[in-house]
Amino acid sequence: MIESDRQISAVQREVGTRPLDGGQGRVVSIAQTYPTGAEDLWEACTAPGRLARWFLPVTGDLRQGGRYRLEDGTEGSIETCDPPRGFSATWEVQGEVSRIEVELAPDPSGGTRLRIAHIVSEDEHWDRYGPGAAGVGWDLSLLGLAAHLAGDRAGGGEEWAAGPEGIAFLAEASACWGRADIAAGTDADRARTRAARTGAFYTGGPEE
Repeated sequence: MIESDRQISAVQREVGTRPLDGGQGRVVSIAQTYPTGAEDLWEACTAPGRLARWFLPVTGDLRQGGRYRLEDGTEGSIETCDPPRGFSATWEVQGEVSRIEVELAPDPSGGTRLRIAHIVSEDEHWDRYGPGAAGVGWDLSLLGLAAHLAGDRAGGGEEWAAGPEGIAFLAEASACWGRADIAAGTDADRARTRAARTGAFYTGGPEE
């Protein structure tokens, strides 16, 4: 199993802004460098057989202009595709549409850096939970990817997430997104409150 503390510190988290459909969008950005080449990492992030091992089963027309569907019901359109450098797509969940951008680039220190930017609306959900609402889910995904690339079949999963190590990981990831929220200019007390709500959501604790 990938060590949770090491995984938490291996990830870089940032929060930014960007116009989105005529309104204000927020960019939740997460990145990690993996000890593998761009082609292997690209395949891990796009080949259905490998995605199912660490993310979710996916179906659809997986090329630029096509549509995909994940097992949990998330779906969208693939807007750009530039292997092995990256792709962008809409992220459609229960009528809400956001966007993701996935970028792969060589890391000067070795390996390949994966960056995922999730552009979401600055709406009531954002006001209540902040960047961790989307960010913690991506933290779990990057943990799963690290385990997959290391050949660890026990990386993540619902049983792990419900146990002591998983709960600690989710709580710390939520706190990290709170710190990224503060770094982006959010009032510290507000950011910590939002991070605590996010942590409670993911760990099953009381929100307030």
